[in-house]
Amino acid sequence: MTPPDLDALAQQATRMRERVDALHAYVDPDTLRVRQQELEQAMQAPGFWDDPANASRVSADHASVRDRLATYESLDQEVADLADLVVMAKDGEGGDDPAFAQEIADGLGRVEAQLERLEEARLFSGEHDAGDAIVSINAGEGGTDAQDWAEMLLRMYVRWAEARGLKADVKEAQEGTEAGLKSVTFTVAGPSAYGLLSAERGVHRLVRLSPFDSAHRRQTSFAAVEVAPLVSDDVEIEIDDKDLRVDTYRSSGAGGQHVNKTESAIRITHLPSGIVVQCQNERSQMQNRATAMSMLRSRLVQREIEKREEEAARARGESMTIGFGSQIRSYVIHPYTMVKDLRTGHEVGNAQGVLDGDLDGFIRAELERRAKAAATSG
Repeated sequence: MTPPDLDALAQQATRMRERVDALHAYVDPDTLRVRQQELEQAMQAPGFWDDPANASRVSADHASVRDRLATYESLDQEVADLADLVVMAKDGEGGDDPAFAQEIADGLGRVEAQLERLEEARLFSGEHDAGDAIVSINAGEGGTDAQDWAEMLLRMYVRWAEARGLKADVKEAQEGTEAGLKSVTFTVAGPSAYGLLSAERGVHRLVRLSPFDSAHRRQTSFAAVEVAPLVSDDVEIEIDDKDLRVDTYRSSGAGGQHVNKTESAIRITHLPSGIVVQCQNERSQMQNRATAMSMLRSRLVQREIEKREEEAARARGESMTIGFGSQIRSYVIHPYTMVKDLRTGHEVGNAQGVLDGDLDGFIRAELERRAKAAATSG
């Protein structure tokens, strides 16, 4: 293996230094240090834990500030250390050792990934972007192929979440007639889960040779992805009991004798909006109902977010509808392999890699498109 070129490593380290310096104003570490001290003093005050709701909010804010500051300071120090190592190597201190140069290259690659994550955070501006998300996938046109496509999308998002260190948890799934899923709803928990996944909202199109067609003909399938912020109970959403229709039914998934004997699954219809949510994967009907109500609250919040997005789009003169009905991405597996985002033009030839969860490039491109559009309209 050819050892990394030291001049190229030096140039990479210089570019990273410039990017870290550019993030200084955004991160504002001095302000974060002051804020961290204020929150720590509040947490040490007598009676702080007497108000659990407030204590939870302050503790979460403290953790966020602490982690953000630590991430920036760590990156700043690592870039400085790697730049020093490059200088040492070029001055002959270990420069003749290919392993030393490779160690520097590996370090720069690791820091590059961390730096991209921090730069990504600049693209979030929404009220709920930092929080968790609830995602629903519904099979569209394409019959069994579309239901299989919905299950493929679930797998893609679960793998993406795992790679990002996020936690995906399926709350409800309706199995397909022959294969796949008619619909599935799952939560994704972790830093900026909603901000990231909001870039995935819309219709996803798959073109492939159908494994369910005896003639193995090419089939086009559609599935719709809906994303909402998983809001906490302290977010004020007015829901009148008389506006709700609550149905119970037997869970259809795995679960032994319990699912066959009790109607523990819950379906809630919000009559004014027509929004329907359901949950069957919790241990009891009470837990399923609580989860379903949380999902309904999230969907109502998302509806308001979409209204604001549509108003902003009209102000920018955009004719394309923003939201659930928009086709956003095409995945072609036959007669060639290509995944292309129709909003940003970002494309990847390795379709299987994308289906295995390599989504960051698509998400980043859409977040950057939104940020530019917002800056232009602002």
